[in-house]
Amino acid sequence: MKSRYLLAAYFISFMTGMFFLAGCATAPVTGRSQLLIVPEQQEIALGLEAYQQVLAQEPVSKDPQINAMVKRIGSRIAAVSDKPDYNWEFAVIDNDETANAFALPGGKVAVYTGLLPYTKNEAGLAFVIAHEIGHAIARHGGERMSQQLLLQLGQQGLNIAIANRSPEAIQAINMGYGAVSTVGVVLPFSRRQEYEADRIGLVLMAQAGYDPRESLNFFKQMMSGANKPSPPEFLSTHPADESRIRSIEEMIPEAMRYYRK
Repeated sequence: MKSRYLLAAYFISFMTGMFFLAGCATAPVTGRSQLLIVPEQQEIALGLEAYQQVLAQEPVSKDPQINAMVKRIGSRIAAVSDKPDYNWEFAVIDNDETANAFALPGGKVAVYTGLLPYTKNEAGLAFVIAHEIGHAIARHGGERMSQQLLLQLGQQGLNIAIANRSPEAIQAINMGYGAVSTVGVVLPFSRRQEYEADRIGLVLMAQAGYDPRESLNFFKQMMSGANKPSPPEFLSTHPADESRIRSIEEMIPEAMRYYRK
């Protein structure tokens, strides 16, 4: 009994120490303090590996005009991202069924051709690319990895504390921990990151010379083309479109201060 409590105390002390050692980073634009345990170089290595896997598995567009446009927009946004140490690369995935884009740690960016009908113009695409770059330069992936590590450590400490319970009770407690962690911690934090990437992206696109107001037209196009119901916001990694549009409307005045044609 005593040894179990000592182990639980060790886990609590360890996790407290992790919180104090981490969190020394600050997100760009928003100034939010961040919990980051994973080294940035590890994030960059994982980003490169994931990027290479995607390009090996997905068809890369050979359309010179689309490739030139994505590279032109991406390069302008990368130039104002304050990440000169990133080895920026821009790719177009030839997949008209997927309306998506991503940016990985280290500056690896990809746009799926299925997104282009919704962006309509370069400014609309600039918002999407800037949003994704916002995730990368704010190290949102590293934050999620750090969060998962701490949640796993928390569960290990919990299992030590309840080791004398029945197997059924342990299973029920662990299921409850998983559900509360997901709905109460992981998903809300993911939505918060999406709002933050919107804010960072709006500032970046404005600094790069793209009108931030075009972001609203992009979302309206996406909403008009949606053909399946979305899950309730509290069960989603992303905010509801309506919530996001309201948030962007509030963010645009800040971004417009950086906009120069």
